[in-house]
Amino acid sequence: MAADVATAVELAHRREWAFVLAATVRLVRDLDLAEECVQDAYATALTAWAVDGVPARPGAWLTTVARRRALDRLRRDNTFQRTLPRLVVDDPAADTAELALAELDDPAIPDDRLRLISTCCHPALAPQAQVTLTLRLVCGVTTAEVARAFLVSEATMAARITRAKKKIAVAGIPYRVPSVRELPQRLDSICAVIHLLFTTGHTAPAGDTLVRTDLVDRSRQLARMMHALVPGDPSVTGLLALILLTDARRAARIDDAGHLCTLEHQDRTRWDQAAIAEGVALVKQALPHIDSYTLQAAIAAVHDEAPTWAATDWREIIGLYRLLLRESPSPVARLNHAVAVGLAGDPAQALALLEPLGAEPALATYGYLDAARAAFLADLGRTDEAITAYEAALLLTDNTVERAHLQSKVAALTTRGAP
Repeated sequence: MAADVATAVELAHRREWAFVLAATVRLVRDLDLAEECVQDAYATALTAWAVDGVPARPGAWLTTVARRRALDRLRRDNTFQRTLPRLVVDDPAADTAELALAELDDPAIPDDRLRLISTCCHPALAPQAQVTLTLRLVCGVTTAEVARAFLVSEATMAARITRAKKKIAVAGIPYRVPSVRELPQRLDSICAVIHLLFTTGHTAPAGDTLVRTDLVDRSRQLARMMHALVPGDPSVTGLLALILLTDARRAARIDDAGHLCTLEHQDRTRWDQAAIAEGVALVKQALPHIDSYTLQAAIAAVHDEAPTWAATDWREIIGLYRLLLRESPSPVARLNHAVAVGLAGDPAQALALLEPLGAEPALATYGYLDAARAAFLADLGRTDEAITAYEAALLLTDNTVERAHLQSKVAALTTRGAP
């Protein structure tokens, strides 16, 4: 029973966190207080549900407990009048608990989540603070996971999040959906949040599963929401296309034995053809505008439209990466370009391109750099160096599925090199 309750609470955290927190913030208008009370509600659920059973509507139950706890705190601390002016609600009539609970049952209603996203992505905050705060509060990503996404320490990320929340309180940043005129100022940050949310879920930084489906599904839902709000924005269109085209391969990334399947070995009949068709159409809609998301989506489209691995048009992929490096250079983009060069048949050139990336601070804890080096070293017959590189990648890999894949590579090379 305890295990079942723990599983139910974990599932509710993944599915309902954004709804519960947004509904609580809407009532008390204090991010710190709301987050603390929502966390208390989840802790209370562990004991209450063990006695009373898991409720039919876990999100509604959690929202009720969190809001009641928050109101009790405000009354006890006599801070209600001091706290109310911090954030402005654009629709006072929407503050009823009944509406909040109804929205929990209808994910198509985005207002609370969009209010919270817009608050976190306010132009008064630094761009990086906007992204980190939204990932933590709106998406329920842990501070450790956000830190990993930004390649910084957990302590550094915790400090950034604290400073951002204080800035919202001090500046009186409003808790409301921005107007159509205001929205373009926040699109870059909102897109960055959705993209980081997707990448964090696409390959979970830690745990026993390769994909955090809750984060992937939430990122796709948010991307669709933004595309509906600003259908003519090419960056938003490109982002939605990128998510659809990349996630279309989800079912083929793990084989029946639970082992990781790289793109080369995936069963392409298991790819989601409807998502691919929609994604390709969105790429065509976003082009000829050139931006990071559209270019990455175009690269994903080349992969998805290739009938086999051997038929992959590496020349086009490498050309698109060169455009990406010109438009939006980054260490990760340089790494991916080098990998494409190696997969196109030139592992020596790939290693030459990877070499300077070892000095990039942003990649110091990025295990994929060592894994890429290992693969191309192995292709060149430099077995001992490849094993060392794979072992370095293992030190930076906390996902169980990825670790097993890397360990199998080391075992295969060790067997190959044995006398």
